[in-house]
Amino acid sequence: MNINYTDYENEDFEQPDKPYDECGVFGVYSNGGDDEKIVDYCHSALYSLQHRGQDSCGIVVNDSGVFEYHKGLGVIADAFKQSDLERLSRFSDGKIALAHVRYSPKGQRIPHNTQPLVARHIKGPMSISFNGSLINSAELRAEYEMKGGIFHSTSDVEVIAYAITEGRLTESTIQQALEKAMYKLKGAYSMAIMSAKKLIAVRDPYGFRPLCIGSLPNDKGWVVASESCALNSIGASFVRDVLPGEIVVIKNGVITSITTHCNTVPSRLCIFEYIYTARPDSVIEGASVHGARLRAGMYLAKEHPVEADIVIGVPDSGLDAALGYSRESGIPYGIGFIKNRYIERTFIKPTQVDRANSVKIKLNPLVESIKDKRVVVVDDSIVRGTTTNIIIELLRTAGAREVHVRISSPPFIHPCYFGTDITDRSTLIACLMSIDDICRSINADSLGYLSLESVSKLAPEAKCGFCDGCFSGEYPVDVPDELPQNKFDKKFTENIQLTIN
Repeated sequence: MNINYTDYENEDFEQPDKPYDECGVFGVYSNGGDDEKIVDYCHSALYSLQHRGQDSCGIVVNDSGVFEYHKGLGVIADAFKQSDLERLSRFSDGKIALAHVRYSPKGQRIPHNTQPLVARHIKGPMSISFNGSLINSAELRAEYEMKGGIFHSTSDVEVIAYAITEGRLTESTIQQALEKAMYKLKGAYSMAIMSAKKLIAVRDPYGFRPLCIGSLPNDKGWVVASESCALNSIGASFVRDVLPGEIVVIKNGVITSITTHCNTVPSRLCIFEYIYTARPDSVIEGASVHGARLRAGMYLAKEHPVEADIVIGVPDSGLDAALGYSRESGIPYGIGFIKNRYIERTFIKPTQVDRANSVKIKLNPLVESIKDKRVVVVDDSIVRGTTTNIIIELLRTAGAREVHVRISSPPFIHPCYFGTDITDRSTLIACLMSIDDICRSINADSLGYLSLESVSKLAPEAKCGFCDGCFSGEYPVDVPDELPQNKFDKKFTENIQLTIN
């Protein structure tokens, strides 16, 4: 094993003014052969999933039931050296491996949360690559602690590992133990799980988070990934999405399916996957992410027309919506910002002055496109409003006569309980101000959000329903009074105080 955390353990970190998904998962099962390079598959796939998490990453390989791994904080290029990949390749038997990228919610950027998790149990080893968030994690953690469980992280994946290993005490296979554990797990989870001889993929019954299956070239094996873009990067072919509630088991090159938890509740994929989280070249539940963002821009143009000279998008997820706005409105589309691709999210600093400077380094306005123009600038969201304010300042400094802001999602007025880092309402500008007040606070000439009605029409080809709770406040399940991580932080602090006293 190898864990590289030295440069990051004491970093003072502040979340940026954007909502983020908390993970990307990948798993591969090779049918064997000297030319199979599952570590290279994992490494390449992680680069394709880097947008889903830039705070930590890891790869776990299987050598006839013995697991070896490398994990590190930061982006993939920082966490993995060539020597790390070569060591994992030498150790692996070339058949099964897992990989993971993680985004850390506020206050949880600690080394022990880095995935994939590796657990060793009397019934055999297990590794889990997890994306999502449980709404009953604090209750389950307390239950297992009272039974003698010891936790090393604040991540829900450790709770899930306990639930599965508990089932292993009475069930004969890991998939049966997982099937049993799913009755206890409440919330969002899409996972790739590796045992000594199997690769397993599973989604929660609502299907909050995406997960798909692909086949390696020439039928050499199978892969599972959060998004189809990861399949493209390794030459794999898309086969299908994992069904909500489905357990897919791959052993000896053969796929079997357990559907006990399928169709027990209506599917509710997070609509924000189409608006922001997923990469535009991905296809989720049969619907193109790029196409959904084009529609968002077109609906914005219908709902919030304005006389202007140019439409620009904020890189990256605002670009497709800006193109849609331009096509519908007839206003020419242009390049308004040049993005510095060599500044990672770890550059974000804790003070507002430093955050403002980081935005200015990341985004440079293209003056010849903007000067003396009435500009429509399209972005995917406004959370706190600080970044949007800086972007408008950049445009005005570059000579824009007017700046009209269009947002390809409704206002965030509720927290997310299912894996997107939209926390308590006190941090959401739309809960503190009216739209007119927000417009004035960010110094825009006008501001328009996409309506909730239009959001429901972004992906008409999708073979699923959607969760829009962060916009509407209507969740598919009863949610707790506070976010699970807040409840855990409170419980953890209380326990520390009891111990001290």
